[in-house]
Amino acid sequence: MSLMRPHESNDADRPPSRRAPLLVGIGAVLLLALAAGYWLTRSPAPATVAKPTAPVPEAKAVAPVPAPAPVETTAPREATPSRARPRREAAPAETGTPAPTAPPGPTLVVESDVPGASVFLDRKFLGTAPLRTSEVSPGVHQLNASAEGQDGIVRSIEIADTGETSVSLEFKRVELDASVAVVHKHAMGSCEGRLSASPAGLRYATSDKGDAFALSFGEIERFEVDYLKKNLVVKKRGGKTWNFTDRTDNADKLFVFHRDVTKAREKLRAP
Repeated sequence: MSLMRPHESNDADRPPSRRAPLLVGIGAVLLLALAAGYWLTRSPAPATVAKPTAPVPEAKAVAPVPAPAPVETTAPREATPSRARPRREAAPAETGTPAPTAPPGPTLVVESDVPGASVFLDRKFLGTAPLRTSEVSPGVHQLNASAEGQDGIVRSIEIADTGETSVSLEFKRVELDASVAVVHKHAMGSCEGRLSASPAGLRYATSDKGDAFALSFGEIERFEVDYLKKNLVVKKRGGKTWNFTDRTDNADKLFVFHRDVTKAREKLRAP
């Protein structure tokens, strides 16, 4: 049994205190006052403006990527023995120097003072002048040409191995180089000499200086041949007359000489 001092009491026996609820109430009031003040003094939040948003592009359809084709695998072939091939030599490297070109083959060029003249080479028709052809071979050939109203031309030509060989056909050119041995008949006696003709005219050369002459075709008044009498007459215009014959049995040479001279005179008179 415990002894209790005067004026001391046991805490368990004391009634509960009223101060605790009071303190709780005061604290709640203070909290409410603080919350109300904060709410009144707080500035309103700025209104938010909705920003325009860019349209989202439509997604394009993407073609599907094809799956890789399956790789076929083949079993390795068995090595078969092969003959060793000879090794080719490498081609020489190209240089800046061009390879030499072969020279051009033979070419024949034919010109003519009469257009359209027919040209033959070794009796083969080449065409009409003027012409240019490579269908020829080098060497010596015979060229024949003919034109309407003109005497034919026969010429031997040599075509070069390379390059051009040019031939000029002059149908209108008078080519006359004829001569014949003659006997000049005098009133008494005779003399011998040579009668020749060229585009310049007639010329009689003899040892008898008194009978020699040189006449242009314009100076000749008469030029005739009598085959049966075997006589060729030359008469100077307004002057002397000469009668010629020869030592042959016929007048063939005199006739040919007269024919060639007459033809040349006709060409010279032509325009």
